[in-house]
Order: sequence, then C-alpha cells, then structure tokens
Amino acid sequence: MSLKSAVITAAVLSLFAQPALATEKVTVFAASSLTNALNAIAAKYQQQTGVETTLSFASSSALARQVSQGAPANIYLSANEKWMDYAQQQGAIAANTRKDIVKNSLVMVAPLAYPQNKIKVSASWNLAKALDGTRLAVGDPNYVPAGIYAKQALESLGVWKQAQPLLASANNVRSALVLVERGEAQLGIVYKTDAEISKKVKTVYQFPADSHKPIVYPMALVKGNVTSAAKGFYQYLQQPQAAAIFKSYGFDQVTQQ
Repeated sequence: MSLKSAVITAAVLSLFAQPALATEKVTVFAASSLTNALNAIAAKYQQQTGVETTLSFASSSALARQVSQGAPANIYLSANEKWMDYAQQQGAIAANTRKDIVKNSLVMVAPLAYPQNKIKVSASWNLAKALDGTRLAVGDPNYVPAGIYAKQALESLGVWKQAQPLLASANNVRSALVLVERGEAQLGIVYKTDAEISKKVKTVYQFPADSHKPIVYPMALVKGNVTSAAKGFYQYLQQPQAAAIFKSYGFDQVTQQ
C-alpha cells in the first residue's frame, strides 16, 4: 500500500471511530422521585456530549430486582440504602462504584382546596377526621422507599396504628402523589421534591428529620454493563453541573467523605 493510500485509509477509519462514544447510549434505572431532575440532567448532558441516555423510572425495589436479574442497565439509582444493599448483595453492582449523591425530605401534602394549610402530626391527631372519608396516600410501606420512610415517621410520632388501616398504598411515590392531586386521597406522604414539582397540591406538614432514617440516594454502575459512555454519565452525575440541576429540583447534596 502506498503512503498516500495508507493516509486516506487511516482518515476514513477515523471518521467512523470518532462518533462511536457519542452514539453509544446509556441506560439508567432510577427511582421515580428522580424523574424530573434526571430528565433535565440527561438533556443537558446530551447537549454537551452528544451521548443519549435511556431513563427508566420505577420503584427502587422493582428496579433493584430487575438489575439483579440481569436487566440491561448501565447505572442504577435508588431512593434508599436498602435496595442498593440488595443489588450489591446479589452481585449486580460494579465494585467500588457506589456513591451517595443527593438527599431528600419527607412531607405531607393535600389538594389545594384542602381546608387547612398547616397541620400538626402527633399521637393525639385525629387522622380519620382529617382524611374526611378518604385514605392516606403513601408508597407501599412494605417495599417502596417513600412508604418505608413514611411508616418510620408515623411510628416515631405515634400515629402508625391509626394510620395503618387508612392507607392507600401505591407502587411508587409518584403514584401516591397522583392520588392526592386527583383528590382521591385528602392527604399523602411524599418527598419534598415531589411536592415542589406539583401545581395541584400544597405541603401541610414537614416531618422532622429525626423521625425517620436519612433519605439518601445512592447510585452505582451495574456489573457487566460498565461502558465508556456509562462511566462518563456516572462521573457527570457527581459534577457541579448536575449538582446545580438536582438543587433546582429541591434535592440536597451529600457531603462526600
């Protein structure tokens, strides 16, 4: 092959090689409460790098099970430590990639037309009267992180026994929010970030931080699916640009040790 031909061949090959990373997609499995923030972050990242992300949102528990069963996710973000622990115990998480990235708070919400703007949750509170014939919307306390935190908070405040038979359990926190938005439940327990993105509910109570375990969102790369594109987005989620977007949606940053 002549020198000229070799140069032309190398140039052609480089044209095909250059967009390889940009055309490689990243699949992210994330807790439903991260929907708005992650959509915004992914759009910004694609604008800057050309890398597309496929985002799948559901309950952390459902996603942890799917990841552990070999679902083709590159990155998993959970709304609590429990389900990340589960995925890690199942051998689904790439070694040394688990990071806590953001924190959240727990609030009680009501439809905008609800007669009270503020309530006080305590052992003497009459929940049945406050619900006015409806139910208390929560993520299922058996497996949905928001529901698990809600149960912890209600137990801490002495309300769980009267609340338990009045629950409307949803399969994720966004579904619980929808029940309140529609007025099918007069009260619901969701994350602060969910309450802030809805124009149909108001926050009537914020649970004390010490009434439940810290609401921390860990993320990790999925073992066997660690690609260059996945590592790039994983790193971006820890950068100031992503942190600013998370903050704009009401999330607090985790101080890395």
